[in-house]
Amino acid sequence: MIIEDWNLLDSIYMTVTTIATVGYGEVHEVSRNGRIFTILLIFFGVGFCLYVAGAMVQFMVEGRIRDLLGRRRLDKKIIGLKNHYIVCGYGRIGKILCKNLMIKNAFDLIVIENNKDLIPVMEEDGVLYLSADAGNEDNLIKAGIKTAKGLVAVLATDADNVFLVLSARQLNPDLDIIARASRNEVKSKLLAAGANNVVSPYDIGAISIAQRILRPAVTSFLDLAFTEQSKEIKMEEIPVSASSGIINIMLKDSGIRQKYNLIIMAIKKQDGSMLFNPSFETKIQAGDTVIAVGENANLQAFEKILQP
Repeated sequence: MIIEDWNLLDSIYMTVTTIATVGYGEVHEVSRNGRIFTILLIFFGVGFCLYVAGAMVQFMVEGRIRDLLGRRRLDKKIIGLKNHYIVCGYGRIGKILCKNLMIKNAFDLIVIENNKDLIPVMEEDGVLYLSADAGNEDNLIKAGIKTAKGLVAVLATDADNVFLVLSARQLNPDLDIIARASRNEVKSKLLAAGANNVVSPYDIGAISIAQRILRPAVTSFLDLAFTEQSKEIKMEEIPVSASSGIINIMLKDSGIRQKYNLIIMAIKKQDGSMLFNPSFETKIQAGDTVIAVGENANLQAFEKILQP
């Protein structure tokens, strides 16, 4: 427009056809200065457009490759899982559940979630996941249900959880299955479908509120004992291995109180019976599970004695 005194439309038309390398021809005769400008426009304009196009293609290709490599790494980790837990559903309950389980880091974890919008959330949280339908048996097998220790069903609806529990129980009869129920009448169906335990968040929430009103000191203690961020006091359960050095030794001679400053709340026997407030003459046996209360560092030291 400045050099040749063309109107806006003709100038835009010639600029676009030049940069696009279409070459339909000049709408008007071009002067010497116009030709010099055209040469510069071709070198810089076309080069810039090619650079931008190449950068966009590179970004898309590298992003796709990154996704494929990331998915492949996840698949390799999933294949090697054993004695892990499968969490089906990464909604509000599933997300909080996984966060608390990952803090303890006691076992491997994999999430099955069908909502594609939650993929960035799961990647940011650093969980192993399958973006698939948890009710599909092939997806459960891919998640390693045959070698899994347990499964948690926290899908959006009770019907989905019932169907999931049925499928999981058929694939692994020994699997420990915990399911969520939003209504009391669904609990019996989930238990009949094969769930070992059924939890209703609404019931637990209501009971917790009632206990805070009736027994505020007790609930404060339990909050302190079960909060991972607290370093003052913890409540922990520790299995006793056959190689432990305090097997068949009475509690009064074990030095647990003197060395670790711990309180033994209960001992769960191999047959499932629970021995509350064991006497000082009680002997710890291999296969027992000791429930102790104390500082976190002392509990960790005690765990090394029970599981050397």
